[in-house]
Amino acid sequence: MTPVELSRTVLCAVRRAVEAGELSVAVPARAVVAPPGPGGRGDYATNIALQLARPAGQPPLRVAEVLRSYLAASEGVAGVEITGPGFLNLRLDGSAAAVLVRRVLAEGPRYGHDDRLAGQVFALRVPYEVRAEVVADALARIVGAQGGRVDISHDGPVTLRPAPAPEDPAPLGPDAARWALLHPAPHDRPRITADHLVQRESNPLFRVRYAHARTRAVSRNAADLGFGPRSDPGPRDALANTAPEDHDLLALLADYPRILATAVIDVPQPVTPGLDAGAPSRLARHLLALADVTLVLLPGVLPRGEEKPSAAHRARLALAEAAGTVLAGGLSLLGIDAPDHL
Repeated sequence: MTPVELSRTVLCAVRRAVEAGELSVAVPARAVVAPPGPGGRGDYATNIALQLARPAGQPPLRVAEVLRSYLAASEGVAGVEITGPGFLNLRLDGSAAAVLVRRVLAEGPRYGHDDRLAGQVFALRVPYEVRAEVVADALARIVGAQGGRVDISHDGPVTLRPAPAPEDPAPLGPDAARWALLHPAPHDRPRITADHLVQRESNPLFRVRYAHARTRAVSRNAADLGFGPRSDPGPRDALANTAPEDHDLLALLADYPRILATAVIDVPQPVTPGLDAGAPSRLARHLLALADVTLVLLPGVLPRGEEKPSAAHRARLALAEAAGTVLAGGLSLLGIDAPDHL
C-alpha cells in the first residue's frame, strides 16, 4: 500500500465516521500520510485528527479515538496506535507488503506512472545552458510518466534557471554527466569531477547502478538454483514472511509514486500549476536511498551452503526484483542507463 492509497484509506475512515454521526466535519480533500517522526510507531502516521479537531469542536485525542476504530477495520491495516497529541500511527499487515511488491513486479518499469496529468501542457523557458537543458529534459520525462507534456523553449522570460555547471560535463560521458547535473538540488552548484566515474562505494551513481545490477544477478542466480519470486509457495504467502528490517525498503518502494508526483507544484485554482525544478534531484536522492537499503538486503537473498530455498528467500528475492525494477525505472526517467552487468 502506497502513501497515496493509505491517504485514501484515512479519508474513507473520516467519511465513515461522519456518516455514522460520530464526527461533524467536512471531509477534507487530502490527508497527509508519512513515515512516523520521532516518538512515532508503526509504518506510517497521519495528523488528520489534529487537522479535524477544531472544525469538529472536539479535542484531537477524541477525534483520534473515533478514527482509530474505523482505520483498524480497514483492509491492509494491522494496527493503529495513538501517540502524542493525537497522531494516528498505522501498522500495515503482511498482505499490504505482498500487494505492493506484486504491483511493482506486475507493472515493471511503469510502476509509479499514471495519467493524472493527461491533457496538461507545462511551458518551460530555459537559458542556453547545459544544466538547465538537462533538468528541463528530466522534468519532461517525469511529467510524461504522469500523462502530461512539457513544452521546452528558449523564447520569452526564463522560468527555470538552476545554478549553472562550472564547466562542460561532456567529458564525463552522458550518464555520469546527467547524474552530476541532476543529483544536487537546483540551487547548489554541481561538481564536474572524475569522482562520478569511479566504481567504488563513495560514488553515489555507482551505488545506484551497482544495486540495480546486483538485483539482476541474484535473479539469475536464483533461477540457476531453481526458484524465483513466483515459485511455490506463491508470492503472497512468501511476502507475508517479509522481515521487519526490510521495512525501509518497502517504504521507499511505496513512496516512489509520490516522489514522481512532486514534479508538479500544486497551487489553488484558478492559478495554473507549475513545475518544480527540484523534482529530478529528489528522484536521484530517492534512488540512492533505495539502492543503499537494497544492498543491505541482497546478501540474504540466496540460500547458503546446504540451505534449501524457503519462503523467506522467495520473499527477499521478490523484494530485490521490485527494488531493481524501481531503480531501473527511476534512472530511465533521469535519462541514465541501468546496465544489468557492472
